[in-house]
Amino acid sequence: MIKKVLTLGLGKVGTLVGVLLSKQFEVTGMDKQEPHYPYTLPFKVITGDVTDVALMRKLISEHDAVVSALPYFLNKTIALLAHEEHSHYFDLTEDVATTAYIRNLSTTSEIVMAPQCGLAPGIIGVIGAHLVQNFEKIRSIEMRVGALPKYPNGKMGYSFNWSAAGVVNEYINDAEAIHDGQRKKVISLQGKEAINIQGAAYEAFYTSGGLGTMCETYEGKVDKLDYKTIRYPGHCDLMNFLIHELHLKNDKQQLEDILKNAKPEVEEDVVLIYAAAEGWKDGQLKRNEFYKSCAPIVLDGQTWRAISWTTAASLVAVIEMVAEGTLPAKGFIKQEEISFEALLNTKTGGLFKS
Repeated sequence: MIKKVLTLGLGKVGTLVGVLLSKQFEVTGMDKQEPHYPYTLPFKVITGDVTDVALMRKLISEHDAVVSALPYFLNKTIALLAHEEHSHYFDLTEDVATTAYIRNLSTTSEIVMAPQCGLAPGIIGVIGAHLVQNFEKIRSIEMRVGALPKYPNGKMGYSFNWSAAGVVNEYINDAEAIHDGQRKKVISLQGKEAINIQGAAYEAFYTSGGLGTMCETYEGKVDKLDYKTIRYPGHCDLMNFLIHELHLKNDKQQLEDILKNAKPEVEEDVVLIYAAAEGWKDGQLKRNEFYKSCAPIVLDGQTWRAISWTTAASLVAVIEMVAEGTLPAKGFIKQEEISFEALLNTKTGGLFKS
């Protein structure tokens, strides 16, 4: 059972995770400093250092579940403590190495270990699997997600509304895909394609981690499977220049600092979610597609950016499903094994219906 939840990291996404969870669970939120919001949060907030292992062990042992909305490089220790203290674990990481570490822990866990519960990886994998569920044979699955400023400015056309460390990590690390039926590594920021969505021009390119465990799941079952990040035209070439030509791939912190200073957060954003799948049903080739454009929304009188609510809602819906028994009560949870219909029917997942 899940009654008490510890939420670590109270940035925009972590705070909203706490807000949404507090509607059904007893929530404690923790950050290294008390967050300053112009409204009262509906859950208990404490301050502390997540690298203090003794403190974290005590806190995690007092809760039925722990949610990490921390930078990806802090998640391994938290996941290990959750495993040792038998507290369900959920996070938003896109980092492949972190996920592999957590998955290894899950082989001996009596609790749920569920990383990658955000947008990509996360709900995009749920949607991709949903599109092929009735196919007798699958030809391709293509998944695309973009978290963008509504009003782009400058040649980069971007604003850092979520973790700069996470963005840099997924731009630098190799991605994974299935091409011609073979599972392989592909270089991030390559594979650039032009996309037109409802008359608007975008580009999409490979980035690391967006597929989660889908290549493993669909290897040998599909000719083509890939994930690409959506951006405004011109972004990919500029990032390639910074990362590869200026060799900032070797100095992630400097790259993060440059990008955050150049492209601050904006309040008006949009999240684009697109997936398409082709396969055969009753002897005929079919194509199924999903598209949703998500804008900021108002929850309990407060406005939340599109990237905040889509990421938080994806994660909280998974927690609800575990609590309700819709998902297994222990072990590693793959996003592609989650029913999209069941997710939409949770209290929080229903936000994606609007």
